[in-house]
Amino acid sequence: MKSPSPERAAPTVLVVDDEPGIREALHKIFLKEGWAVVEAANGREALSVIRQRPVRVMITDLRMPGMGGDDLLKAAKALVPELEVVVMTAYGTVENAVDAMKLGAYDFVSKPLKRASVVATVRKAIEKAELVAENRALRARLDAAKGREIVGHAQALRAVLDVASQAAASSATVLLLGESGTGKELLANYIHANSPRRDGPFVPVNCAALPESILESELFGHEKGAFTGAVRSRDGRFVEADGGTLFLDEIADISPAVQVKLLRALQEGEIEPVGGKTRRVDFRLICATNRDLADEVRSGRFREDLYYRINVIPLHIPPLRDRREDIPLLAEHFVRRYAERHGKRVKGLEPMAIDALVAYGWPGNVRELENAMERAVVLGKGDTIGVADLPPEVTAGSDGGRRLVTFAVGTPLAEVERRMIVETLNFTGGDKRLAADLLGIATRTIYRKLEAVEAQTPPPPSDDGVLH
Repeated sequence: MKSPSPERAAPTVLVVDDEPGIREALHKIFLKEGWAVVEAANGREALSVIRQRPVRVMITDLRMPGMGGDDLLKAAKALVPELEVVVMTAYGTVENAVDAMKLGAYDFVSKPLKRASVVATVRKAIEKAELVAENRALRARLDAAKGREIVGHAQALRAVLDVASQAAASSATVLLLGESGTGKELLANYIHANSPRRDGPFVPVNCAALPESILESELFGHEKGAFTGAVRSRDGRFVEADGGTLFLDEIADISPAVQVKLLRALQEGEIEPVGGKTRRVDFRLICATNRDLADEVRSGRFREDLYYRINVIPLHIPPLRDRREDIPLLAEHFVRRYAERHGKRVKGLEPMAIDALVAYGWPGNVRELENAMERAVVLGKGDTIGVADLPPEVTAGSDGGRRLVTFAVGTPLAEVERRMIVETLNFTGGDKRLAADLLGIATRTIYRKLEAVEAQTPPPPSDDGVLH
């Protein structure tokens, strides 16, 4: 059997029986199988355990004082529908066990219990429970991936996607470079989904999120007894990615020792688990970092030979401030997504809100914009997102809320005038009289200009601007 993944603990089996001797015997048997075991003397104790900790399988007697096995089964399945239940029944009462299976029990075993039969039945129940959990996690990942298109039509983005599409068809290593929040994992997924390995696994690893002491084991796996606490062998992420794509985010954070092993994996196609023998793996590597790796090499923090190995096809993802024309598209995209997710009736954004979004610098890039739009959708009270619904940092500058507005040479005067009015209104919080005073024009001129802006506002962007 495949070793459990690093984050998966031993499955927990709950033993429920009013006879201490049976509980103790099953406890010892299941512990030898490597399972975690919890005991309960009655139905109420069992329900308390289920509420407090995750349980894969419950094995319970049908006849117990107070809450019987049938009632416990109903209550437990109501609390945790995915819980698998094995019932124990005395000889001659198989009909009761069949009734229990109609209520959702996985299987039954007859008393007096036989070790081999009990272990086999519980093991199959665990396997089913874990398969259901894996399928649920997969569906959750697929649901989360829906609506995570690469949105935009800016030339800077399209240039990156063109190269990414060409790189996807190969097995070459890709290095994604860019600031935090620009969508490096999204682009890595895009490359995988358009590659010949699309049917294989996509395994992302955030190297910066894992302590150095466990990163080597996490990536390459380990053998039982390789170090203190290694009670069983387990495969690492390289093996999980066999036949697919391994995405190492924040690659600059890995230690020198792990860099050496990564270099060998790339050169030889082999990995060496901690305390184990080398084995071949078939993987495609995509790396990402928000640091300047060339500087890391010069400073001695990153191996030069590894740098050249992963820098086969470098892709520089542009920050959001360099693709401002995509901000309205992205904002509308996120508003639609989170309106649906949170059950809010939000139609879109008001023109002044869009102007404020375009004018902001977005140091956190697309991730910051996404968070801002979710906040606006959740906290907004109207059916459109206005300036007042945006985070304060978006609508306020660093100098008392004032914002420096710049224009490219050749910008039409009408556009310059419109932007100045909009920015001044953002600064005054929508106070048209104050905005008129600051601009040195009459208040009625503000109203007249705004009416002209609304009359010329284009329709919402179509799906033509969304790149799938």
